[in-house]
Amino acid sequence: MHTNYSDGWPSPGTVVSHVAAAGGLDVIAITDHDTIEGALRAAEFASGQSAAPHVIVGEEVSSRHGHILGLFLEKRVRPGLSAAATIGAIHDQGGLAIAAHPFWRTERQVRGRATHGVGWWAAELEFDGIEVENATPGFYVFNQMAHRLQEGVGKAELGNSDAHIVDAIGRAYTTFAGTTPLALRSAIERRRTGAHRARYPAMALVRYAAWGIEHRRQRRAAAAQ
Repeated sequence: MHTNYSDGWPSPGTVVSHVAAAGGLDVIAITDHDTIEGALRAAEFASGQSAAPHVIVGEEVSSRHGHILGLFLEKRVRPGLSAAATIGAIHDQGGLAIAAHPFWRTERQVRGRATHGVGWWAAELEFDGIEVENATPGFYVFNQMAHRLQEGVGKAELGNSDAHIVDAIGRAYTTFAGTTPLALRSAIERRRTGAHRARYPAMALVRYAAWGIEHRRQRRAAAAQ
């Protein structure tokens, strides 16, 4: 999940409060782009709430070969490293490395190709799991490709909402035996996770489209500066 510490709309506290009110999620991971500040704020906020979910400190790292999720982090992982070096930096601090939306090709240029996912590196490098259900609207084909890859290599499967608005939270999710971050970590390491996805209500899709329009506007404005 993303917060306003990167390109999400909700604050860390809003994310935690929304999950607590909605129920259904025992553990969440805040994985802002190239920063852990939002995750640290969410974890601090949750620690003072009696009904709050457990918060995993994470980061969606912009490696040279595509986005990589680091979970259970203690410090920020520097962006711009190779995928292998990024995984190494995550593992060096005791974290888990997840291939996020490995087949999503969008804006980032790598050797003349637009890419945000690590592609087939997800099968060749020491990832701990592969995101096979991403709740971003329009990701059906990308998710199916990730499913096939995960089935072939036998790594843990994860469902992640990749939420940038509160409506997206929990639209894709991971099931495992237990209710704690430690139980989730064990399930990923033992490859005993399940990935799932739920449908969006119509108005949630409208709000996601509004976020997309604003996000593209901000990117164009930043590029023009």
